[in-house]
Formats: sequence, structure tokens, C-alpha cells
Amino acid sequence: MTRRPTIRPTRPAARAALAAALAATPVLAQDTSSPQEVRRPNPIDLVRPDAPELAHPGPYAVGVTTMDFVRSGVPDVRRATATSQPTYDRPLTVEVWYPAADGTTGGGTYETVLRDGETPVTLSGSAVREAAPMGGETFPLVIVSHGYPGNRFLMSPLAETLASRGYVVASIDHTDSTYSDQGAFGSTLLNRPRDQLFVLDAMAGLSDGIGEITDGDTAAVVGYSMGGYGALIFAGAGVTEASTTFDYAPPGGLLAANQAGTEARAELDDPRLKAAVAFAPWGNNAGFFDAEGLAGIDIPLLLIAGSADDVSGYEAIRGIFDSTTGTDRALLTFENANHNAGAPMPAPAESWAWSETLGWPPFEHYADPVWDSVRMNNIAAHFVSAFLDRELKGAETDLYLDLVPVAADGVWSVTEDGLRTGAHTYWLGFPERTAAGLRFETRAAGE
Repeated sequence: MTRRPTIRPTRPAARAALAAALAATPVLAQDTSSPQEVRRPNPIDLVRPDAPELAHPGPYAVGVTTMDFVRSGVPDVRRATATSQPTYDRPLTVEVWYPAADGTTGGGTYETVLRDGETPVTLSGSAVREAAPMGGETFPLVIVSHGYPGNRFLMSPLAETLASRGYVVASIDHTDSTYSDQGAFGSTLLNRPRDQLFVLDAMAGLSDGIGEITDGDTAAVVGYSMGGYGALIFAGAGVTEASTTFDYAPPGGLLAANQAGTEARAELDDPRLKAAVAFAPWGNNAGFFDAEGLAGIDIPLLLIAGSADDVSGYEAIRGIFDSTTGTDRALLTFENANHNAGAPMPAPAESWAWSETLGWPPFEHYADPVWDSVRMNNIAAHFVSAFLDRELKGAETDLYLDLVPVAADGVWSVTEDGLRTGAHTYWLGFPERTAAGLRFETRAAGE
């Protein structure tokens, strides 16, 4: 969910001057990377020189394609009443990133719109559209789910990185929840986990092309904000009985399909789902979860949040960390970051201008007042890569995740030859002096 900013120009003349000035700003004014990079529009694949180790691209070139799927017989929240629940066919557009064949070179662009739902914007990335998939291997599947509103490109930096490291990544445009199609909030509450499961089924059911390289029996879900809400439910949590009657719940008790302890919620349980990542998950702050419902999660969980999150509520996110006692879990905290910690792509240059449609600059939807977005994207990619490599591939990445909880407490102790001494406790994968402002806490199942 997006919190409306409160600071804005107060005079029409000031607004016009600001919009004119920003419209004249070069498209890549916010890019501080190499001269080669700044010639591209709004790059989403930047890796800073001080990025942690696993933020860097992996061994695979990346391809990308767009697929369209349809869920049939879905309750139509827009037309539902207390006594009538008509159904409809629910379209889902999915952007799919994947390891590409050897010899794939170059990159490409993505055409999308800003948070206002109408301003066109071009993004640049490393992926090559319609590249031939890598042959002879299969790769775990990662389902990506954006916030409310959002779209399938919002977490494209993470998607490209994961694909380069050997994953097939399917990022969903959730109907009724995109910038251009923002409908009833009740639809998001009902459909998020079920869209995620449906896309897992659809991707696992592909028989050729990308289907040949997709290990649909080994999957994870990654969600941001309302996508995180859905990921928690898909991973085993259930909403409270009280939440099914809240004012913005879908009418007719439809949300009972996601209620803890019900047969309908149990239909979401899927042995193919091996791990979940939730950035700033919404819901615990608004009475949708309780300890009993959260204890139903029984697959490894990584939570990522900003300590100043005032949308999902940082203390409420910590409550999720405390209450998911049915599984091993971790919480990565960006100190003083707000709701946009780690998930959204860097704000496109066009978003810096005042939006008459929104009444505020869309920049606020993507950026953080304290942290650089590229920096957060890099750190998030490092931890998500280490976590998924361990849980989905059985890789020995524990040392990237077994850390001094407060990064500032880590000690850098390295010999002249670059070897770590026995006193060295600095976070593995982070160059010296670069892990400030972070915390990484873990709990085992039962704790």
C-alpha cells in the first residue's frame, strides 16, 4: 500500500515551476553509475561498487518474455453483495525472467507506466527479450507479487538478479491492483495468495520453451506490501475471523476463504512451495493476522523491512517475526528506512515531476527519504539470493546468513594478505565499512 506524502508545493505557480524544471531534467539525472550506464533510460540493473557479494549478476545471461494467463470462476468482488457472489474470468499478465542460452548478449527495455497509471516510462535492464532459454538444466521457480498498487516491473531489479543466478522468475500483474487498474481493495485481500498459487500452477504446467527449464516442483514466493500479505497466506498463515467482516473486506464473507483453520485456506497449502520472502508485509498492523494464524507458516521465511515503516508498521512486522513460531525465519532491517525498503526499483526520472493526477510526485512511491534505492536493491538481492540458494538449491550459503545481529557490532580483522583472522566478525560478503545501518536477526522454529 502507498502512504500519501504530506509535503508538496502549496502555490500553483510553484507547482508549475517545479514541473517545468523537472520536465527539463535529463532522463538519467538520478543515475550516478558509469558513463556507459547513463546513456540508458532508467536502468533497473545497477550494482554499486560497494554492493555485497551476491548482489552481482550470476553466471547466466537473462532472457525475458511476457505471458498471459486466465483464472476462471473467480468471485467478482466488484459486483459481489452480501447475498450474491457472481464470478468472472480473471486475467493475469506475467513477466517471466529466465536463464538464457549461452551466447546471449546485450540487454533491453521495458515499457510501462508510472504510479499515476498513465505516464509512459521506459526502463532499461540486462534481460534480452525472447532470448532462447538455457538448455540442459532446470531451475527453481520464484513467484513475485507487487504491492497495492504496483505492477510486474516494480521488483524488476531483484527479478533480473535472481534469473542471472539460476532461477525462473514469474512476476504478476495482479488484476484490480495495478497502476492502470486499481480496483476494490477487497479484491486484493481475497486474491493475492490465490493468484500466486495459480501462477505457480500455470508456470509448472508449461510443456515447452521456458517450461523445459522450469522446476515447478521447487518454488518460492516473494511479495512486497500486499504481495507480502499474500505470500504469508500462501506460505501457511491465515487471516483472523474478525477481519472477514471489516469494512474493506470483500462482501458476503468472501475473505473467509483465507481464514486460519478453514478448509478453504488449507487448499492453498502446496508442497512445491519451499520458502517465502516478504518485504514490508501488510496486515498485522490492521488486525488481519494474529499469533495463531501466523503460526501456520511452516516453510522458511525471510522478512525484510525498514525500521521507520509507517504503512505496514515496523512493530507489526516484528510481530510477524515473533509469531511465526512454526518455522525458521529471519528479519533483515534497514535502520530508518520506511515502507519502500529494498523492494521497489529506483524511481524513474519522470516520477520526480509533480503529478496533477495524483496531487503529489510519484517519486514518493518508489524512493526512501534516507536510503539510496540502488543500495537497498543490492542489499536485498544479496540476502534473497543467499536465502533462496540455501532453501531451494541446498547451497552452502549459511555463512552469509549466520551473522552478528547488529552489523555495526561486526569487527573487521583481516591480514595484509586478505585473510580473515579469528577476531573477524564482519558480515560475510560485505566490503569493509559497508554494512552500517543494518540488522539481521534469526529465530528457529519453536522459538
